[in-house]
Amino acid sequence: MDKALLIIMAKWHGYGRCKTRLAKDIGNINSAKVQSVMTSHTISVAKSLQEINLIDFSIAISGLGRKNCRRWCKKLGIQNFNLQGRGCLGEKMKRQINVNKKFCTKNKIKNIIFVGTDLPDLCHLDLLKTVRELKRNDLIIGPSNDGGYWLIGLSAKIISKHQYLPFINIKWSRENVLQNTINNFANTKLKYKLLNKKIDIDTVTDIKNRSYQLV
Repeated sequence: MDKALLIIMAKWHGYGRCKTRLAKDIGNINSAKVQSVMTSHTISVAKSLQEINLIDFSIAISGLGRKNCRRWCKKLGIQNFNLQGRGCLGEKMKRQINVNKKFCTKNKIKNIIFVGTDLPDLCHLDLLKTVRELKRNDLIIGPSNDGGYWLIGLSAKIISKHQYLPFINIKWSRENVLQNTINNFANTKLKYKLLNKKIDIDTVTDIKNRSYQLV
């Protein structure tokens, strides 16, 4: 099984600077706490697979400068981090692919997986399945309840020859992000696979819907 690089797209859980839609219902302090807990959970899941040498991971951070990012990552026990930088989500993900190329080459890593920090039910099996499916598929997507995706896995073939495909012709944060991403691959011979749908936690309604599904 080829080792993958997991890139965690994370936002600093600062007061009034994260989960703004959730904050409208539960307040800035509580929404920041929710973001902090979900980020810590995502990192914990990543570390569980890194410890058995199935992935390496990097955290891509927005909302902090480099000096504070370094301090935060030291506290979290994370060595590999980068700033997300400016632009839409697609531009930020492409940037992460490029800044991690040297790391991937040095560590003989071929595949890259992106995941956010809005999934309290993310588990190591989700990532393990993605790593396994990238042996047989070029693109792995985890659909989310809002029409986007909670995970996207890219094979070496996409990264080396079709890096633009997952990110073009997409209006981010819209309900058709997932479908547009799939449409970008329609005229290629690249294979894709969908994982199970999950609920991104952005609002109180998302929390309630997730609770209902778990009952």
